[in-house]
Amino acid sequence: MHFAVSLDIAAAAGQAGLTFTEIAGFVRKAEAAGVDMVIISDSADAPSSSPFEATTLLAALATVTERIGLVASASTLAHQPYNLARRFASLDIISHGRTGWNATMRQNPREAANFSRPEGIAEDDFHRRAEEFVGIVKGLWRGWEPDALLFDKAGGRFHDPDKMHLLNHKGEFFSVRGPLNVARSPQDMPLLVMSGLREADRDFAAKVADLILIEAEDAKATYDDLKRRTVAAGRGKDPMKVLTTVIAPQLGSLDNWPDAKGCDGFNFVLPADAVALDDFTGRVLPELRRHGIGGQGRQGAALRDHLGLGAGGGQ
Repeated sequence: MHFAVSLDIAAAAGQAGLTFTEIAGFVRKAEAAGVDMVIISDSADAPSSSPFEATTLLAALATVTERIGLVASASTLAHQPYNLARRFASLDIISHGRTGWNATMRQNPREAANFSRPEGIAEDDFHRRAEEFVGIVKGLWRGWEPDALLFDKAGGRFHDPDKMHLLNHKGEFFSVRGPLNVARSPQDMPLLVMSGLREADRDFAAKVADLILIEAEDAKATYDDLKRRTVAAGRGKDPMKVLTTVIAPQLGSLDNWPDAKGCDGFNFVLPADAVALDDFTGRVLPELRRHGIGGQGRQGAALRDHLGLGAGGGQ
């Protein structure tokens, strides 16, 4: 079983936001407790009570942690695929292969208004656009083969041109030539996390995702359906992980805990509250393990190694 923590860094109304020192302290405690990854939520919704942009925060957290995976949510509305792919590729180098992108498939109408879409985007258009966006990002991450960069000063060769691949994407919503001006990721490519799926999104997610976050309601049926679709997509038996999202439990509330057979682990949602964060690492995690609900421990240095995933992800 794997553990992730989704940390909402936007403070509740009337409360002060978390400082970087408080966030870093919590992430280090989660790391020491064996949590596989922390997922930082982010939104350009206004008014915002979040003191940090998520990917910038990840870069800072990478410098004060050593093992825990660092995942940031980033909207397909608020970014261009080339810039986002470059940012996460850079973060993966900074973190030595511990980075992931949470590509949520839920649209925020207020966010659209902040990015030249005051009328929003039709729902079907949004999902087609998001799928194209994700495909471009993954294609850009594959643009350099692992040994493409030679840095051969004597021979005057920066790279092997046969191992550098232009994307040359021309689609319904985007046109992107590539390649990235960032080297191949230390873990082959950053982890692709997907969340907020409609049933119509499941085939796409089963083809491309490394990890999928699902809701606790009907988790077993959703888990079985996603695994079936993954096999149908030709990705093999266990190419991705599925975590059930739950509100972090209070002590004594484990009687109605979701069935562990319906997922590969749990994604705990925590508020931007220092007391709640301390309670989770100091009391809730030990209690979960006392009940036999515990992480299996991290293997290797990269986030993919933590989760037992191979290099490269899906299509």
